Order: sequence, then C-alpha cells, then structure tokens
Amino acid sequence: MRQYNPSQRILVTGGAGFLGSHLCERLIARGHDVLCVDNFFTGTKQNVAHLLGNPHFELMRHDVTFPLFVEVDQIYNLACPASPVHYQHDPVQTTKTSVHGAINMLGLAKRLGAKIFQASTSEVYGDPSVHPQPEAYWGHVNPIGLRSCYDEGKRCAETLFFDYHRQHQLQIKVARIFNTYGPRMHPNDGRVVSNFIVQALKGEDITIYGDGQQTRSFCYVSDLIDGILRLMATGADFTGPVNLGNPDEFTMRQLAELVIQITGSRSQLVFRPLPADDPRQRRPDIRLATDRLGWSPSVALRDGLQLTVAYFDRLLACASITPDEAHSG
Repeated sequence: MRQYNPSQRILVTGGAGFLGSHLCERLIARGHDVLCVDNFFTGTKQNVAHLLGNPHFELMRHDVTFPLFVEVDQIYNLACPASPVHYQHDPVQTTKTSVHGAINMLGLAKRLGAKIFQASTSEVYGDPSVHPQPEAYWGHVNPIGLRSCYDEGKRCAETLFFDYHRQHQLQIKVARIFNTYGPRMHPNDGRVVSNFIVQALKGEDITIYGDGQQTRSFCYVSDLIDGILRLMATGADFTGPVNLGNPDEFTMRQLAELVIQITGSRSQLVFRPLPADDPRQRRPDIRLATDRLGWSPSVALRDGLQLTVAYFDRLLACASITPDEAHSG
C-alpha cells in the first residue's frame, strides 16, 4: 500500500537559481507548498516564472545573510553563488552568504523543529590528493586563495550544521554536490559546460584552461535533484555528508570535442593558462549514496548535453534578447 505523504510547507533558499528552480518544481509536483527565497544575485525570476501562477508557490526577495521569520516544515538551503565568476565578484559577501546564511537558516530550523538540508559542494575537497573523493577525505584546500571564499565558506557551513546537530539535536542533511549541468544554467557563469556550449553555438573559439587534460564529472540536473530528495527522505540516523554527482570522468578536451560534435559547430580549441587553485581532477565516490539512498545517476553526458544545448540554442535564438538580458530578472 502506498504510504500517505501529507503536503508540507517547504522553504527553498536560492530557489530562483539553477538548482533551486528545478527543486521547487519537483517539490510542487509532489504536492507541497513551496516558499522560494532569493536575492536574485545569480538567480532570476525567469527561472521560476512558470510557477508564479501556481497556488502552491510563493516567491520572496530576501538575502539569507539577514534573519528570516517564516513558518515551514522543511528547509533546503541552496543560497550561495556557485560559479567562480560570481562568487569571486564579491568574495566577502560570498563567505557571509555561506556562513551567516547557514547560521540564520539553522536558527530558523531550530526554532521550528524543522528538518534542514545544506547544499554543500565538492569544492570542500579542494585540489584533491585522493581520487576519487570519498566523504571521509578531509580535503586539500588553500585557505587564502581566490577560491577560498567559496571553498572555506562551504566548509564552515558544514561545521555549523554538524555542531547544531550535536548541540541542539537538529535534523540535518548535508550533500556535497559535484559539477551539475542542465537547462537554466546562467550563460555567463563561467562554468565549463555553459562556456563551451555558448561559445560553440556562437561559432567562437572554445577556451580551454590548462592543457585540457584536467578532469571533471558531470551530473545532469534531474539526477541531482532526485539524489537531494532521496537524502531528505532518509531517517534521523543518516545526516551525511554524502557525495552527489556522476562518477563518469571526462577531460576538458573530451567535453569540448563532444560539445562541438553535438552543436555541429566549427569552433576551434584555444588554450589559456590554468587559473590559480583550479583542481586537476574531480570525481565523486558515490558508494555511500548508492548504499544509503539507492541512488545513482542515469542520464549519460551526451544525452544531458543535447538537452542543455537545446536550451541555450533557444535562449540565443531570441534575436532581441541577449543572454544577459534574458537572465536579468
């Protein structure tokens, strides 16, 4: 017999962002009432415009570095710029978003007795000396580099979550999210998938940093959201952190060549110096997610890229709308 699952009131911070908007959709489809909170620094109203008329959806402009007073049953904390271009734009604010945002959302969860999810990141592993990266690996992070505002901010947020769990018996769930891609990525966020696709569709040279042999693993957004929901549904005995990502590993050159093939572009590859502290390899060990969540990604890179290319193709095809204007909110 199917278990009865009553509707819940759910807060999603960063809900108008790439991942947050997909999460809001899935939660509403499950019959929940969703309060989407975003300050629209990287998130956009366009990402959730199709939900605005839904009676189960509410949108609020708010910055999580300030306290929020609402009544909800669950909290998903996704608020934080996640691409180097955006999180390095105002590094102090990035750290504040991770740390003060976590404090404010944990305080809210404590007051309400609500279960709370933290969107952590594979960046907590830094430039790893262990490959692939298991959850037990403590990382290799530069605490004073250009990426530190994000890397160390997320590490501190994890510390806060586990201290609230130990000190206040708060129900927490922490996921370390690896590279994720799909529709609604910002076209100018500096991430490799969006960069390569936009450059290929415009017929521009595709920029590869380094020699192109550094590796990443790419998880399609629908797979990632499924993993998040499975984690949130686990019992109080399982907190994480748990890696969520696709364990298939590709070099930057392989990704660029696949994008060129899918788009039919005549773009050429050009190589530039590798940015400081850029990891040489990144691949999740997902055995814990498979064992405890019954989760593993199912969308192959080629299939996911085809869907993502179609999204960017439609975006760029709007003759009177530039990518910046389309995402200006």
